[in-house]
Amino acid sequence: MARAVPSALRGLTSVFTILTPPRAISRLAAMEVRLRPETESRIEELAAKTGRAPNDLIEDAMTGYLQELAQVRETLDSRYDDIKSGRVKPLDGEEAFANLRRKSKSDVRRARS
Repeated sequence: MARAVPSALRGLTSVFTILTPPRAISRLAAMEVRLRPETESRIEELAAKTGRAPNDLIEDAMTGYLQELAQVRETLDSRYDDIKSGRVKPLDGEEAFANLRRKSKSDVRRARS
């Protein structure tokens, strides 16, 4: 989206553009990540087996992890909203486990008969 440039800056549009980075693009510079030796050796082994660079493997792993984290966060937020709005009633944890234990005992008795 183009921004209106004040008349005092019209002759300096290229400087204005260079000095104001796009707001939608965020990029981290190189980042140091400390790994346990076991993890590092597993990455190196996988890189050797697949022919892919270790950095690519780490990038893919982080991308997948962040996608999964976002999905979990979305699910938790949705469940919280359902409970808060009254669409869903929360269960008492102890009561839920007691029901599971009764059901398990009942299933075991049926299997024996």
